[in-house]
Order: sequence, then structure tokens, then C-alpha cells
Amino acid sequence: MLPPPDHPLVALPPQPQGVPWPTDAWPEGDPADAGADEGRLTELLDELVGAEPHPTLGRTYAAAVVAGGRLVAERYGRRVVADLRSLEPDPPHEDVTPDSLLLSWSIAKSITSLAVGVAVGDGSVRIDEPVSDPAWSEPGDPRAAITWADLLTMRPGLRWLEEYYELAEDAMPDVVTMLFGEGAADMAAFAAAFPLVAEPGSPEAYTYSSGTTNIIAANLQRRLGLDGDAVVGFLHERIFGPIGMRSAEADVDAAGTFIGSSYVRATLRDWCRFGLLALRDGRWDGTHLVPAGWIDWSRRARSWDETVLHGAQWWAWDDPETPFGAHGFEGQRIIAFPARDVVVVRFGRSGSDAAPALNAHLHEVARCFPERT
Repeated sequence: MLPPPDHPLVALPPQPQGVPWPTDAWPEGDPADAGADEGRLTELLDELVGAEPHPTLGRTYAAAVVAGGRLVAERYGRRVVADLRSLEPDPPHEDVTPDSLLLSWSIAKSITSLAVGVAVGDGSVRIDEPVSDPAWSEPGDPRAAITWADLLTMRPGLRWLEEYYELAEDAMPDVVTMLFGEGAADMAAFAAAFPLVAEPGSPEAYTYSSGTTNIIAANLQRRLGLDGDAVVGFLHERIFGPIGMRSAEADVDAAGTFIGSSYVRATLRDWCRFGLLALRDGRWDGTHLVPAGWIDWSRRARSWDETVLHGAQWWAWDDPETPFGAHGFEGQRIIAFPARDVVVVRFGRSGSDAAPALNAHLHEVARCFPERT
């Protein structure tokens, strides 16, 4: 595996003086006041959110741009009224509104990262210590060496197949079996049962895995003594509530474990709040929700994954501006651009090959705004 590029991280910008935190209501602004090329921005957003799906980018349900802490653009389209398991060739659609809840898919992984960061700040977790999953408790089990950092960076070394498109009835990919099949009742236990195939923490151990994130979620709950209802309360008390993300809904499986890989729903404006929290180094209105530096540790690139880089439940790009973001299946995106103090958010449904073009398009949206001086 090639080593990731070692760009120095662009510092995360503070909230500008005089701009209120959007805990209760978003301060809105004009893109031109943020120095944007307004014509180009309009062109890109029109292309992204159209009446019909874009031939490359797919159908965008909702998109927004935050610049300098203000909401400067917001668009709503239509969405499919069906889930991943639907085989309808032309499923029904509905209008998306500011009150519509938008499914995270793997954006939830970055929420799980923040939840671990909260526990680290409280002194409940040290990321360099073994996780001690119950499935690895037999004497001599090599999986017992897996640390929190190994799991967060997707380097536990466990066998896993993350695939949603190339499905065969006689051999479902592990992620599909976990989310929709026999593993759904206890997702973390299902994922933790897989054997070791590489040394934990090594570059060779990297495998993008929704199962790994659910192992994190289950062990965090054990460490904190939280059941299903309590862990949802924890997320609201320590993350969602302080930033005003009041619409957020987090799912748990039948075992009472937060499905930290995939299932959080919130409105577009609340997802913008989550993106701003990341861009502000996990600080909100004078309060550190996670320790200083947690976001920097999480966004630092460690592993290649096709055209993007993986840090620790966050993604990054080979770009001197060091943008980073949360990604979800079918093109869910929250991307922070610290060099420009911009967050671009997009929810929708894109094909399996659309990710590079979609990411490039969202980067172009951000480049409508000037770099910070």
C-alpha cells in the first residue's frame, strides 16, 4: 500500500467575531458577502440539484453551503421513497423540505468518532489501549491486541468485505449480511467474530469496514455502561444537543447497540451544524465537546482508499488545502474546507462510479469562495 501524502494540516478556523453560533437558528448570509463567485456557485448548485437526476452526479435530495459560519446557500430537490433493498426500476419520489430527515449512511461513522472523542476527554477511554471485546477474551486470541486506535483508523486486521453493488445470492457481502441479514440482530458481535488476517495497526491491516465501526460503538457502550436508550441519550446530551442538532435520530439494533456505521437521520440544517462542529475543531460556543486536537488526529490521512484517503472515521484528499469530510453510501457528503472556512453538504442518491465526480463537484463549490488570508 502506498503511503498517503503528508500535507501539513491547514489550521481549523475559529468562528468569526460577530457571527452567532447556529445553536437555535442559522445566521444567514449572501454568498457575495463571503467573497464568493456567485455566478459560478449558482451554476454548480443548479447542476447539482435539478428537477431530474444528473447523468453523472445522480439525484441530489438537498444541498447547502456554510461560509464563515453563516448559511449562504440551501437547495432542496426530490428523493426516492424506497430503501437500499428496493428493486423497483422506477421507485416513487417525494419533495424534500427543510423538515425532511436525511439518512446518514456512513456519515454516522464520523459521529461515532466524536462519541469516542467525548469519552477520551472524560478519561473513560485511551485510544492506545486494547478494546477488550468479549469475543476476543480467550487466552492467546491475537485479536485481543486490537486497540481503539486500530479500530478508529480501520486497521484492526479483521477479515471483511464491504460491498453493496456486486451482490450474489449465494455469497452476500459481509456488510449486507450485517445490516440486513443474519448479523442484524447484533451487528457488533457479528463483525467481531471475523478472524484476523493482518497485524493490527499495520498498513496492510487497513480495510474499510462498517463492522469495525459497530465494534467501536458496542465497546464504547460497554466502557460507559450504556444500554440502547442510554446511548441515544448520551449522543443527544454530549453531541447533538449542545450544537442544536435537535432533529437527530440514532438507531440501535436488537442488542441495544448504536448502529454507529450507518443509521442517523437529521435535517439538512442540522447536518450543517455537524459539519461546522468538525470545522471548528469540535468546539461550540466556547465549549470543547471533544479534546482539542481530536479532529486533527481524526482527519490526518493514513490510508489510501481508491481516490480518497482515510484518517480515523473521517476522509481526506491529496490536496494542500487538506479538506476532510464524512462520507456515506450513495453520495452522502459533509465536507469541510479549512483553508476557505467553508462546509459543503450534499444528500442524495448517486451510482457506484459517481464518487470521484461528485467529490470533485463539491470541491468546485467550495472553490467559489476565496482562501482565508
